[in-house]
Order: sequence, then structure tokens, then C-alpha cells
Amino acid sequence: MSRVALVTGGSRGIGAAISKALKEAGYTVAANYAGNDEAANAFKAETGIAVYKWSVASYEACGEGIARVEAELGPIDILVNNAGITRDSMFHRMTPDQWNDVIGTNLNGLFNMTHQVWGGMRERKFGRVINISSINGQKGQAGQANYSAAKAGDIGFTKALAQEGARAGITVNAICPGYIATEMVMAVPEKVRESIIAQIPVGRLGEPEEIARCVAFLASDAAGFITGSTLSANGGQYLT
Repeated sequence: MSRVALVTGGSRGIGAAISKALKEAGYTVAANYAGNDEAANAFKAETGIAVYKWSVASYEACGEGIARVEAELGPIDILVNNAGITRDSMFHRMTPDQWNDVIGTNLNGLFNMTHQVWGGMRERKFGRVINISSINGQKGQAGQANYSAAKAGDIGFTKALAQEGARAGITVNAICPGYIATEMVMAVPEKVRESIIAQIPVGRLGEPEEIARCVAFLASDAAGFITGSTLSANGGQYLT
């Protein structure tokens, strides 16, 4: 019986690529999504991957959603915390709602999801938790105080939890993508995109599949000695 992997925000963009890569690697995959029913149903029809709708910002919704996944597919061995939103604004204009929405999904969502599966992973003495942070959680970004704070918090969460999970056979790692050719990035004006690419030493945007391959490796048995790490995949734009 194959291991079960749950990917939050798993039906679009980087998350969709991760879901596909894990399925190709032999896992039974569940893709969570928050709101776009049309995109989720199209993804399910294309890939055959089961989709489940709930907001990771709600602890109760996460508990109910995870219970459905485990009842239908089995215990979750791999959790990819990928779901994220942006509410960009310069700080002097940022509203409490813009701050709280981003922290609620991008940081609290990691607690809400991971806390629900942690006990089972500890009992089974195996688990993989992979948190998708961001280059902007490492270096900061003007207009993204909320997003950068949340993504930096994701890295701290990863380092702390890795120390708790290690002796229970659970690894916890983070991936920090740079600018990736997702639907959102490709929708920005071409001149803006060109200015972004000019800052990337390899001279191009990343592809979602490149992040997905990082996830597939960290989820594998081959990565059992890697925990508490932050993997930067940004084309050399920011070096740590």
C-alpha cells in the first residue's frame, strides 16, 4: 500500500506540480484547495488526484478535512504545507485584515495542518513535513511585510519542529522558491517580469516542476538524514 501525501493548495500552480510529482513517485495523493471549484475539478479530471476543499486558516476545518482524507485514503505520511495567499500593500497602508489574512493562511495554516497529523506520524514512527516558504521570507520584500513575516515564520517553525520529530522518524524541511513561472507571475506586465528576471543570475524564472522535484526528494526515504533544512531554489537570486 502506497504512502499517502496531502498537499495544501495542491490543485493550482506550484501545488499542482507537487501533487503530480508525488503521484508519479508512487504516492497516493490528496490535493487540498480553498475556493476555486472549477480549477480543482479540472485538475481532478486531468490527473485523477482526489481533491478536498477547506481553508487551512481554520483549525476546525483542517481537522474535519484531514479526517475525510484519512477515512478515504489512509493515514497521512507526507504533508506538504504549500497553501499561501498574498495581500500586498506598503506597510503604512496595510490594514489589519490584510495582515491577519496572510498570517492566518501562510503561518497559522502550518500549525493548523501539522498539528492534526503529528500524533499519527509519531505513533507510526515515520513522517515527512515539507513547508513551502519563499525567497521573500529570507530576504524580505517591500509591500509584503505580512507575507515576508509569515514565510520567515515558516522557516522558524520548520527548524523547531524538526528537533522534536527527529527521534520519532519525522523529518521537517522547508523549501524557499524564488520567482516561479506560475499563472500569477506570468500575469504581471512584461516589463515588470523582465525586471524580475534581470535580478536572477540564471536569467530565467523557475518552473513549478523544479520545486516539485525538490519536494519529491525530501518526501523520499533517500532524504531521511535531512531535517531542519531550508532548500533555496531561486536561480541564485538570493544566496544564504
